[in-house]
Amino acid sequence: MDIKILSPQWGHEHLEVVDFVSKIVDAGYDGIDTWLPPDLKTKKILLDQIEKKGLVFVAHQHEARGDDFKTFQSSFKRNLMECANTSPVLINSHTGRDYFTQDQLLALIDIAAEIADTTNMPIVHETHRGRMGYSPQSMEPLFAQRPGLEITADFSHWVCVTESMLGSFEPVLYEAIDRTRHVHARVGYEQGPQVTDPRSPEWAYALNQFLVWWDAIVAVNRQKHRNILTFTTEFGPFPYMQMIPFTDKCIADQFDINCYMKDLLTERYSVKTGS
Repeated sequence: MDIKILSPQWGHEHLEVVDFVSKIVDAGYDGIDTWLPPDLKTKKILLDQIEKKGLVFVAHQHEARGDDFKTFQSSFKRNLMECANTSPVLINSHTGRDYFTQDQLLALIDIAAEIADTTNMPIVHETHRGRMGYSPQSMEPLFAQRPGLEITADFSHWVCVTESMLGSFEPVLYEAIDRTRHVHARVGYEQGPQVTDPRSPEWAYALNQFLVWWDAIVAVNRQKHRNILTFTTEFGPFPYMQMIPFTDKCIADQFDINCYMKDLLTERYSVKTGS
């Protein structure tokens, strides 16, 4: 199984696409995890760069709009199809709203499953605040009713929402691990979705706990004989990244932290096994 480490475009929106791609290639990333640009010219440049550089591409679907279910449902389907048409290795979906009913969320899961079957494109649902997967409690009944449901594991949201390192949620946590096909490798803590700097010793307990979960995800995917498992180093810019008060300076450099995480994951999972 090949483990590929991807860079988010999040935090680099100020760069031209060609400059962003050159930056992450020079840093040693295997690919990109990003949304599709709304501008057709920029979208073509992005997809051309991905092909030219031989990068792994995860399409990030978070553009679906609508506060009511019917509006969101229509937008959700349209945006998933647009992502599928670009031939990524998978689609990472921000699915639903945290206040949609269980039946409404199941309907969205079924729409995604139908598109995945039609296009032969894996669609995974991110465990993200404000969405279907905002907490372990929200996912447990959905797991029970949809055995084929697969996720992007971003457990930084779960530790924040539950104000815990998930010790009271181990059954659903390990069910989530078993269903993970993509990872957003950001370290959260009990009061927030992003520690200030994972290199700092006060956050060693959180980093080590996340590594235990990621190790388990790697093991599960190897057991399933996956050809590829993707990680995105997803430490974000302000306001995820805190600022030094009364200044215009972040407390750390986002790209440096993400490169640290890339190197950590690359070294930890450097052994590759055949599928």
